[in-house]
Amino acid sequence: MHSRLSSFAEHYWAEYLGKIEAAVEPLSEEQVWWRPNEASNSIGNLCAHLVGNLSQWVLDGLGGEPFERHRDAEFAARGGVAKRELVERLRATVERCRRVAARLSADELGRALRIQAYETDGYGALFHAVEHMAYHTGQIVLLAKLHGAALDFYPQHRGE
Repeated sequence: MHSRLSSFAEHYWAEYLGKIEAAVEPLSEEQVWWRPNEASNSIGNLCAHLVGNLSQWVLDGLGGEPFERHRDAEFAARGGVAKRELVERLRATVERCRRVAARLSADELGRALRIQAYETDGYGALFHAVEHMAYHTGQIVLLAKLHGAALDFYPQHRGE
């Protein structure tokens, strides 16, 4: 049984992925790994972090696919992965997450889970994963705009 929440998750993950791809495409490798300061993350870090978070919460937590996460490494990296590879890893992870969400039953969504030391259920995990990707998509888009990327995701609202 496919829930409405699962449908929304599938839709928004695809939308956010498209925005991230559009934001990263015009940037140089250096811009993708640039940090505004040492307390901030680069686009590269955020892409790696999204792969880790989605894998832990959706693929492992909801889908039962074992995943060993190295969260600190997601933020410690200062380069070493090309922007094309970062986006491809994220794209592949999002597609796998969409497949997991599409097959979740109401019983699976309702069962108790413990993910990353949080007590939740499948609904909470799915909602977290969508919200988390939304949050970091906004950060990635802002960083890309700071580098001069001309991004307009809502042309239909111009002039309102």
